[in-house]
Amino acid sequence: MTVTFIGHGYVGLVTAAVFADLGNTVWVIGHTPEKIANLKKGIIPIYEPGLEELVKRNVDAGRLQFTLDYKPAIAESDVIFIAVGTPPRPTGEADLSVVFDVARKVGENLAGYTVVITKSTVPVGTNKKVQEIIEKAKNGKALFDIASVPEFLREGQAISDTRHPDRVVIGTESEKAEDILYNLHKPIIEGGKGDKSRLVLTTIESAEMIKYASNAFLATKISYANAIARLSERAGADALAVLEAMGLDKRIGTAFLQPGAGYGGSCFPKDVKALVAIAKDYDYDFGILKEVEEVNKQAMLDIVRKAQEMLDGDLKEKKIGVLGLSFKPDTDDMRDAPSIIIINELLEKGASVRAFDPIALKNAKRILGDARGLSFTESEYDVARDADLLIILTEWNEFRQMDLGKIKMLMKTPRLLDGRNIYSPWQAQELGFSYKGVGR
Repeated sequence: MTVTFIGHGYVGLVTAAVFADLGNTVWVIGHTPEKIANLKKGIIPIYEPGLEELVKRNVDAGRLQFTLDYKPAIAESDVIFIAVGTPPRPTGEADLSVVFDVARKVGENLAGYTVVITKSTVPVGTNKKVQEIIEKAKNGKALFDIASVPEFLREGQAISDTRHPDRVVIGTESEKAEDILYNLHKPIIEGGKGDKSRLVLTTIESAEMIKYASNAFLATKISYANAIARLSERAGADALAVLEAMGLDKRIGTAFLQPGAGYGGSCFPKDVKALVAIAKDYDYDFGILKEVEEVNKQAMLDIVRKAQEMLDGDLKEKKIGVLGLSFKPDTDDMRDAPSIIIINELLEKGASVRAFDPIALKNAKRILGDARGLSFTESEYDVARDADLLIILTEWNEFRQMDLGKIKMLMKTPRLLDGRNIYSPWQAQELGFSYKGVGR
């Protein structure tokens, strides 16, 4: 098939590259000349393991093309994916202005019959508005159907998640569109069309809701784990043992049931807010998710509170090293990363902060670089030099393999605040560290 993706972020670029690798002709439409020019040269605007090689292979094979021009890509395509950003408004609602602008441009360039899919995370009812916009903008001869095919990619594992998805959700009212989308996804779906463990065929509205419901539930598991961690600390229990035993129950599962410094990234924070806003539109107070947000905020502030406790109640003029800035390992994404709130709080209380991240330094400098009292280093060991306290905020594998003996020698005082529980307390304490984790 000939397929077009509008948008070249984590979702658009990764999915486009995978579909090209499956033998399709794939166009990617962008709106920034510099980024499109770089993509044509193989310069990737995001960090995702394996993506640069995948893009280059398919560009060289002529299956993957990048353009600023809607006309040739849209006119030639059997399927069009809208995969642009839907950032939160101050009210928490998703900003759909780019989605609607793209829908108009798609309509103006349609030719023949096309399936138009919204892959962006959008509130219930958005696809119907997209349909109205396209219908109004298209010429009389063009025909199209709409569908919702939400994405469920994890940054850092996005290529694997695209090739081997837990499920593919297709929401449409058109049997023709359903057949086309099934055939497009067939190489990545194990089993036949009736295999409901891999393929979910549903209505457009249900497909729109599935993405929000999934992300909000995963965020809830994280906040629940952090709530158990706070209670365990007060009660003298080990939250890691509690949550591990919980997760062995097949009805619960271990995924996302680990306490830490809070969730962040491009999906969970905005999708939780958006689902709360969607519920409000339907006169439902989604109180559970409001508390999920509050617990997540408290998880970040607890790191600052523990830092104060470890430094005798006063952060003023203390030197603090921070290891990890991206919201999770294997990505350079700093969107809503807990490190932003935590570092700003530490600086506000008078500490000086020296920080390091293996991949996200460029983005971190752009977001935090002008903050007074903050500096960046090129290694984890430089962060530790003369530090009064070392805080781990991202569980990069490099940090799991650090020479803690060397870290101790470099520090002014050997204090370790492990915001991701990557070390065991006895391991750190045997080396002479004063140690705090989360829920331990």
